[in-house]
Amino acid sequence: MKVVTWNVNGIRARELQVVEFLETHAPDVVCLQELKAAPEQMPISLAAPAGYATYWHGHKGYSGVGLLLRTETFGATAAFSHPDFDHETRIVEAATPAFSVASVYVPNGGKDFAAKLAFLQAMGRWTRAAKEGGRALLVCGDLNVAPTDRDVHPKERKTNAIGQRPDERALLAAVIAEGLVDVGRALDPENESLFTYWAPWRQLKERNIGWRIDFVLASEALATTARTARVFREFGTSDHAPLLVDFG
Repeated sequence: MKVVTWNVNGIRARELQVVEFLETHAPDVVCLQELKAAPEQMPISLAAPAGYATYWHGHKGYSGVGLLLRTETFGATAAFSHPDFDHETRIVEAATPAFSVASVYVPNGGKDFAAKLAFLQAMGRWTRAAKEGGRALLVCGDLNVAPTDRDVHPKERKTNAIGQRPDERALLAAVIAEGLVDVGRALDPENESLFTYWAPWRQLKERNIGWRIDFVLASEALATTARTARVFREFGTSDHAPLLVDFG
């Protein structure tokens, strides 16, 4: 099972790149963030792509997430839903026979840091409820927090910078502690240059001076089946790269 998460930073601007990635890699689960488009604004090629049960959750010019499930793997229909803490088209969830999967876009926090903390706190309660209910989770998305200093290039580290603050890191750690595994890091534990986001200036992406803020988090049993994780830094024009995890 191939799972990809990608903050596209505008689905209409990245339409052909998303189509190319789907055609090239045929992922089973596709989680997209920062669509910046309402469902009725989706490009024709992506509104209902062949071979996928699809849910677009967004509004014009801001936020938004998408979730695509390959019908060959999961069937032709899917039950999509939203937790009660989704107030800005930031999370969509679907139940499969083996697990629930969610595409998540945590607020950046630059304009309303308190809202970011509240979202992360609610995520912690949500993951705890799933664990207590015996429900396996696959949580994919741009979580807008670098877990540790090693997840930020030394040139980008700054004390108390949003995305690196101790309080938000603690909340993300609490989310993961509810029975989840950070699969990307688990499969590449010694990589000091493992990043998924690069500020769009000074050729930081080309120089790999970035942050690791995009994740595939999986319940422990599911995580044990993960074989590879790859960041496609050189693919596409978003300031984030696709992260593809292959589960056995």
